Amino acid sequence: MGLKSTSGERKATVKTLENDASVARYIASIGDLRRQAECKLVLRMMREISGEPPRMWGTSIVGFGRYHYKYASGREGDWMRIGFSSRKKTLTLYSMGGFKKMKPILKRLGPTKHSVSCLYIDSLDDLDTEVLRELLQLFWDEMAAYYPLD
Repeated sequence: MGLKSTSGERKATVKTLENDASVARYIASIGDLRRQAECKLVLRMMREISGEPPRMWGTSIVGFGRYHYKYASGREGDWMRIGFSSRKKTLTLYSMGGFKKMKPILKRLGPTKHSVSCLYIDSLDDLDTEVLRELLQLFWDEMAAYYPLD
């Protein structure tokens, strides 16, 4: 779904927006206690690395920081710098800077899968959490390089 512009063309609308929903309530709503504990660990790490308070984006993404983007097409908006979500099968970490420069650290991290900006983790038990902390720092630093912090 989208909005029609005055020229009649369809414009996409962003559905996942930053909001005032409770991060603690979201995490408490996760039925799998192991996944709930993993989210609490990632929450703590991202908060320490970013120095930002966690905010809900949509109904199921916890994000830290914010940046404003504008595409050549004219589409623009705000998005989190880093974040995570508990999905049905994985804990998903969001790195808006992507993973091109992160292959060496991903090898040290342990078994994961990734797409352009999402890292999919089956279980933190399978990963080196110190390497995870390094990776989260790289996520944050990469975004600061693209979109300098105020």
